[in-house]
Amino acid sequence: MSTNNLVISIDAMGGDNSPRIVIEGLAIAAKKNPDAKFLLFGDENKVMPILNQYPALLKVCELRHTTEMVHNEDKPSSVIRNRNTSMYMAIDAVRKGEAQAIVSAGNTGALMAISKLVLKTIQKIHRPAIVSIMPHQNGKYVMLDLGANTECNAINLAEFALMGDILARHALGLKKPRVALLNIGAEEMKGKEEIKQAAHMIKNSHMNLDFRGYVEPHEIPNNVADVIVADGFTGNIALKSIEGTARLVIRLLKNAVKKSFMAKLGLPFMLGVMLRVKKTMDPRLYNGAMFVGLNGLSVKSHGGTDALGFSVAVNNALMLVRQNFVATIREEIEKVDLDELSQEVFYDVY
Repeated sequence: MSTNNLVISIDAMGGDNSPRIVIEGLAIAAKKNPDAKFLLFGDENKVMPILNQYPALLKVCELRHTTEMVHNEDKPSSVIRNRNTSMYMAIDAVRKGEAQAIVSAGNTGALMAISKLVLKTIQKIHRPAIVSIMPHQNGKYVMLDLGANTECNAINLAEFALMGDILARHALGLKKPRVALLNIGAEEMKGKEEIKQAAHMIKNSHMNLDFRGYVEPHEIPNNVADVIVADGFTGNIALKSIEGTARLVIRLLKNAVKKSFMAKLGLPFMLGVMLRVKKTMDPRLYNGAMFVGLNGLSVKSHGGTDALGFSVAVNNALMLVRQNFVATIREEIEKVDLDELSQEVFYDVY
């Protein structure tokens, strides 16, 4: 798409260390994306003193003042009624066409609820999903749902598989992504009934996916699939387990070096390798989960990330805007009649 009017809407007050981390992250993203502009929503008394420290960023930013914000403890049912928060206003700017995407490090439940309410779900998509890009041993994969829907039926999982396939093709540059359902075993008889039904649906459909069956959690980092599909409850637990394990490995490496004199002597020879491993496992470099299935692009940054992490979330939003990701999902979903397909598949199953 044309980048003459490439605008990203920013919830400047979302996250644990806003607005400073948000502004610092935007400064990094702006250097990498000189064609982008940013529409900020937040308290000008808190935002402007920080924004003024970055003259180059200031030139490509517009700030719209609001003193109200969504807090981490706020319930989604309460925040959707307040149209004056920085989060609501930032999302609404996408609906109005003033921006092509919104990025927030704020309350995940609130961001999902407001995004669904304001942007609406793409026709034929029953439920949007949270998807993120993660590292495996030879590259990257996409995983969804990561928490938007704690319970899913077979149709939801099949839709997630289709949307994940589209994202992997556009974000990872894969011609034919390998798709797998997260399950407790690789055997066909294992797992919940909705997972079995989703597998049957995908295999016997004209969705044209490279479906590889089931993948177990311990196989995810082994490059067995490019798209990992799960319900939001399972996906969220898997994601946090992976992130926790990555942090543990890094801590163990650091502690092992500190406690061993020989390791310290050999550190100069291993430093390059260790830095590469750390970079590969650095969660900041994979920050920016996307809500897919909406009539607009909404990106969630980790609330506790730093400036680098927030810049990565903004970069992800810009990448998908440039590739016209929302329109692509809408067009490809139109080609598949999942409702009609589900009736046929369930009839075959039973």
